[in-house]
Amino acid sequence: MDERIEKWLHDILNSITEIESFTEGKPKIFSAYQNDLITKRAVERNLEIIGEAMNRILQRDESYLQKINEARNIVGLRNQIIHSYDNLSDENIWAILINHIPKLKSEVKQLLNF
Repeated sequence: MDERIEKWLHDILNSITEIESFTEGKPKIFSAYQNDLITKRAVERNLEIIGEAMNRILQRDESYLQKINEARNIVGLRNQIIHSYDNLSDENIWAILINHIPKLKSEVKQLLNF
């Protein structure tokens, strides 16, 4: 595996781990997330990092489009967070956290042979 791609995959995994730590030991309740501005901003920042790392991976090797199912959507989310911050939906971010982050974590761990 390309050394840079491996580094970016580790960046993605580290950001996922950080996101998970924000809710560790707490029930996963949407309203609690929605009312916690610090956690929301921290999650959004980590999603930006994940999206930027994915963008760099795809620029270096487009074959990762087949290796990571939602690769283009991940980059699109990053762009939305950065450029359309005023149109972000707490519901959409929450759905990503609950439904998509676990799958991404699994895919990245598999690519890194964890």
